[in-house]
Formats: sequence, C-alpha cells, structure tokens
Amino acid sequence: MSTPVIGKVGIWSLELRYGDRAQALEATAELDELGYGALWVPGGIDSGVLADMEALLGASKRTVIASGILNIWKHEPADVAAWYAGLGEADKARLLLGIGVSHGPIIGEQWRKPLEATGSFLDGLEAGGMAMDHVCLAALGPKMVALSGERSAGAHPYLVTPEHTAQAREILGPGKLLAPEQGVVLEADPAKARALALGAVEHYARLPNYRNNWKRLGFEDAEIDACSDRLLEALFAIGSVEAVAQRVQAHLDAGADHVCLQVIADREAGFAALRRHWRDLAEALL
Repeated sequence: MSTPVIGKVGIWSLELRYGDRAQALEATAELDELGYGALWVPGGIDSGVLADMEALLGASKRTVIASGILNIWKHEPADVAAWYAGLGEADKARLLLGIGVSHGPIIGEQWRKPLEATGSFLDGLEAGGMAMDHVCLAALGPKMVALSGERSAGAHPYLVTPEHTAQAREILGPGKLLAPEQGVVLEADPAKARALALGAVEHYARLPNYRNNWKRLGFEDAEIDACSDRLLEALFAIGSVEAVAQRVQAHLDAGADHVCLQVIADREAGFAALRRHWRDLAEALL
C-alpha cells in the first residue's frame, strides 16, 4: 500500500476532534465535499484519537484523515498496529498516522530521548504489521526530520515557517512527504489578529522543542518570551485569504507537498465561523 494522496492543501483542526461531535462530523462531511486533501486532528494527552479518527473516516468519503499527532507515550505500538489492521481496506487507504514525542515538560518522568523513543515506537509498529508508508513523524529538528525520511512516509512539522520547510526538504531529499502545518488568522483588525495568534502560540512558546526550533530559524529568546510581532507574523498567515494563499505558495515553493491550514478563530463563534473561513479558503485554494 502506498502513501495516501493528500493533495496540496488540507485542514488541521482542534475542533474536529474536541468540538461538539455532531457538528464536527457535519463539518467533516462538508470539508470532504469542498475538496480538501486531508483533515488533521491532534492526539493530545489522551488515548482516544484512534476512535475519533475512525469516526471522521465514517463521516467522509474521499478525504484522508490524519493525526497530528498521535502521542507515543499514550499508546502501545502493537495496539495501534492492531487497530489499523482491523480497519476496512477503504479506510486504511485514507488513513495517515502522524506520530510524535510531545514534550518533556508535559510527559514528565516517562520522558526519554526523543529519537530513541520514536525509533522504538516505529519498531513496534513495524513488528505489528503497520503499513509504514501510512506513518509520518512530527519533526522539527534536523535529526528527527532525517529519521522521518528514513523510517516513515515523511515529516509533519508544526508551527514552522517556509524557511523551515526549505531546510526540511533539503534533509529529506525528493520523494518523501513534507506536510507542514500553517496557522491562519483571517482577521483584518491588527489588534484582534494579534490576540488570536498570541492565544494560539503562547503555550508552545514555553516548550523547549518549539523554542529551540525557532532559535534555529533566527529568533532570539527575548522575541520568543514576548511572542513578538516578528515571530507571530512568521508563524501565522494573518489578514486576508490572499495572504494565506501567498503563504501556502511559499511553503510549496520551498518544497512542501501539502500544507495543512489551522484556522485560528474566536472560540465563542464556534463551528459557524470556522466553516465560513474553510469555505472561503477552499474557494481560493482548491
């Protein structure tokens, strides 16, 4: 079985997994009809992502359902491989399993060296019969990006820039999947846009994996501590649909195969606002 065809643009959404279930499934069906290549959902710190992905597979017909990412500390690889083996062939064909190590401050005492832990998890998936061309890795640093190309379909970097995409492509070489997440804030008011972007990134700014990656991209500790405008503008496509289209193209030009867009909207507005934004983006990008 070959790596799923996920097209050039997808949607990454917290809400599709943790929002109201009925609305999430209805939105999934619409996103499928709109033509997005893949829908990515977070794994978080719980172990329910596999069941939730299966529900999204059931609500869609053609779109690939992907995890961004399944937390390796919350699952046994043999269980994941057995779950995959139990899917129907049509669902297997539309499944992309993004896996990752999360973060030491979140995992705590269970944490061990990321490359070693990831390699062990991949060993377990392979031993269980998992189709490894349906697996990709959350990868920020050069060594994890390299591992993603050596042991899986490729890399799914999160909170990155087109510059990172270019660096990752150079490491991966041709023929390996590179699917960066791209934050999107469709808000014309600069103050409101900054507040939305800040709310989406300030938690991550305290985590070493992201800090170290941003420092490799040229940001100083003080900029990261303050979540400076320069950092936010680098991580998020802010303003109009046209600005988003330009950022997507920048990633594609830098070597991305697929860009998954995470729309950051006022949570009080719920699915209605998100679905409106997803439609606008589909009209411009698909």
